[in-house]
Amino acid sequence: MRNSLDMPWPPQPLYRARPLPPPSPDRIRRYRSIFISDVHLGTRGCKAALLADFLTHNDCQRLYLAGDIVDGWRLKKNWYWNDTHSDVVNAILRKVDEGAEVIYVPGNHDEVFRDYCGVSLAGVVVKHEAVHETADGRRLLVIHGDHFDGIVTYARWLAHLGDYAYGLALRLNDIFNAARRRLGLPYWSLSAYLKHKVKNAASFISNFEQALAREAKDRGFDGVVAGHIHHAETKFINGVLYCNDGDWVESCTALVEDARGHLEIVHWTSFAAEEERFAVAAGANAPPAFAGA
Repeated sequence: MRNSLDMPWPPQPLYRARPLPPPSPDRIRRYRSIFISDVHLGTRGCKAALLADFLTHNDCQRLYLAGDIVDGWRLKKNWYWNDTHSDVVNAILRKVDEGAEVIYVPGNHDEVFRDYCGVSLAGVVVKHEAVHETADGRRLLVIHGDHFDGIVTYARWLAHLGDYAYGLALRLNDIFNAARRRLGLPYWSLSAYLKHKVKNAASFISNFEQALAREAKDRGFDGVVAGHIHHAETKFINGVLYCNDGDWVESCTALVEDARGHLEIVHWTSFAAEEERFAVAAGANAPPAFAGA
């Protein structure tokens, strides 16, 4: 099978000797299912340390990776990978070792993995799309969502131009939050704020949500879980449950399902701040994830 990225893959080694520091058992949250997407490993904007921390502090029976986990667009142009990015890969593979079912639905930035749909890679099952049944019996379509983005589908050059502009906004976001940390202020996404203040962006998000809800309804599903637009949300649209698990470059969010089938968005920066206060109170050193790196 081809590797259209023309790069060394996977980054070596996947499993490194240095394990993540294990949290105390009473600090681990347990869920039936976890959905994450838009991690963009291989970019400087990826909040890999926070995601590795999230995966370490949250157990699940089933983990869905709903696309853009690795950013092949950026890696093809400029190789970037550090220890925290390997920590994320380690944490995902550790879920497999612990018995969790891990399902990977590639997106447009990691579309090279679409060549491997139907294959298990190190215990991670790759699929074009997945069907998830909640504990209360609802059937949800799990996709990335890029096929419902006309720019990505029909004007890829414009999508790449937008990706460059978005990367610039994320770098400004990091500078902005570095200043906030020095002032003792919590993480806040400047790039997300600017994006959602733009009228055209708000219209695009609404159209995207409507299109996915319509697709799920037409195919007989009770709801849909997607990523792609970096906007975490759970709501009903014309009787269909629409869920977007957000991203790990701006909002650091995941969609989680509890034992009763209840779905909600977790904002990990808020939990990380809580864990940092707990660590300080316990006299321990706070892990680097809490710096928002």
